[in-house]
Amino acid sequence: MRIVDVCPFYAPAGGGVRTYIDAKLKAAARIGHELIIIAPGEREEIIRRGEGAVIATIPAPCLPLDRRYRYFNDEKALHRALDSWSADHVEASSPWSSAAMVGRWQGSATRSLVMHCDPLAAYAYRWFGGITTTQAIDRLFGCFWSHLRRLDRTFDLVVCANSQLAQRLRHGGLGKVETIAMGVEQGIFASSLRSPALRAESLRSLGLGPDATLLIGVGRLAAEKRWDMVIRAICKTDLPLGLLLVGDGPRRRQLEALANRDRRVRLLSHVADRNDLARRLASADALVHGCEAETFCMVAVEARASGLPLIVPDRGAAIDQLVRGAGTAYAAGSERALEAAILRFVEDGPEMQRMRATHHSQVRTIDQHFQQLFARYAQLNPEAESEPDKTRLGLA
Repeated sequence: MRIVDVCPFYAPAGGGVRTYIDAKLKAAARIGHELIIIAPGEREEIIRRGEGAVIATIPAPCLPLDRRYRYFNDEKALHRALDSWSADHVEASSPWSSAAMVGRWQGSATRSLVMHCDPLAAYAYRWFGGITTTQAIDRLFGCFWSHLRRLDRTFDLVVCANSQLAQRLRHGGLGKVETIAMGVEQGIFASSLRSPALRAESLRSLGLGPDATLLIGVGRLAAEKRWDMVIRAICKTDLPLGLLLVGDGPRRRQLEALANRDRRVRLLSHVADRNDLARRLASADALVHGCEAETFCMVAVEARASGLPLIVPDRGAAIDQLVRGAGTAYAAGSERALEAAILRFVEDGPEMQRMRATHHSQVRTIDQHFQQLFARYAQLNPEAESEPDKTRLGLA
């Protein structure tokens, strides 16, 4: 089967989406499918990543708020690209305008919309959640819900990675929603990678001794991630604990200014080496996360696979990975609740919680996710070929 993924958030300097797509290209080849990623780029380009694995870029402008990313703005060019690849199945990876473009395409391929982002939680609920209810916000953003229902009519399947988002979409009138959870790269993240020396070195860099508690946060430095809330909550505590925040993004300068007020908080650049990130995760005492708008929260699963307790919001995907007795949840968006959760975690004993987290560190793998996802697409395409067609891909 030939699958074409229209992916507006794939970028060479990207984070979670790029990691996911790179794993997807490898998995499709192993399982026996062709996968073509159509992404916005600086120029038109075809990049072959292996047998049956292609990234095809269409010239597109940069996003004004984060110039690492681009967006599709030429529907005819996108349709021409879809025509040229003759897909059996087309996947749209975002509910924004590119999904509507895919919906209006006149090709015969089956189609799925994969909700890799949750715009209402990331923006509307965050902006107005402190002054009104989510039901009132949904009414205020009725046009977006109408847009989602139109997409639902033009796609054969709407895929969510967490049950909370799937439930909200069904409640909002979408009828083709299914939950297919993601997973982590097998063999990279493990509790056995814990390094007391790395932990001690990290604590020293924060002006703390080995008896202190080391929290780690990983993710894009953007407003919806609420890292400012996390940093402020850390700074308000009087306990010997510190935070390493790993990532890059548009709010780096503001967050650095905030972190400079307290030596116990330190920002590290994005760690591209997955093995290095795995060691850092395993060597911390807990993962702390601020964002309730995650559709899957890959880093929470990676942390769980690393044997880490979690301190996570009670809404969104991160809480799906919380092990009872190995971390805690707090009211999403509440700095005071997060501060109390951090204090509660320390008082309950980080070491015992880490032991329990390690005992429950078996997680779903990314290969299991792709096997389920591609099998679902195959059910929509019973006549599609199961082996890559090298002639169609120009590889013969």
